[in-house]
Amino acid sequence: MGTRRGRVWGAVLVVGALLVGVGLYWFEPWKLWKDDTVSEALPTPSAAPASPGASAGAAPQVLAQGTLISHEHTTTGTVKVLRLADGSLTLRLENLDTSNGPDLRVWLTDAPVKEGVAGWRVFDDGRYVSLGELKGNKGDQNYAIPADVNLADYTSVSIWCDRFDVSFGAASLTRA
Repeated sequence: MGTRRGRVWGAVLVVGALLVGVGLYWFEPWKLWKDDTVSEALPTPSAAPASPGASAGAAPQVLAQGTLISHEHTTTGTVKVLRLADGSLTLRLENLDTSNGPDLRVWLTDAPVKEGVAGWRVFDDGRYVSLGELKGNKGDQNYAIPADVNLADYTSVSIWCDRFDVSFGAASLTRA
């Protein structure tokens, strides 16, 4: 009888250890206590304009901007869509401050920004473009916007947790 009980407890411990391991892998809780700060400079003008009407050496032009609001996690900072001197587009996060987390992305979306829990999960309901992984949960950072993206189709930006399908924070874009 004692041997059987020992095997059952052994199996329970193995299953428990596997569940803890999977939970740690999935949630990555250590990221909540680790900040990644990025300090990228404002994009600089290139030597030659790539598109008609662009001028070499000109400062980036702000096409749209917004202020981040909190969703699943407290999030602050500003978002700017910039046209660089070569005609390319960049999304810039300035003074970003949010929680770190697993699989965070920067998304341009067509979803309206809603306050509170109602706004946490709307950004993957419609059209969105992932600009890549969030480089850091704090600081200033730049994300290239693909040339085939029509900015008129997108009205907001979300710091999106792809693993849990939830917005950490978002900003409505106001055209300049």
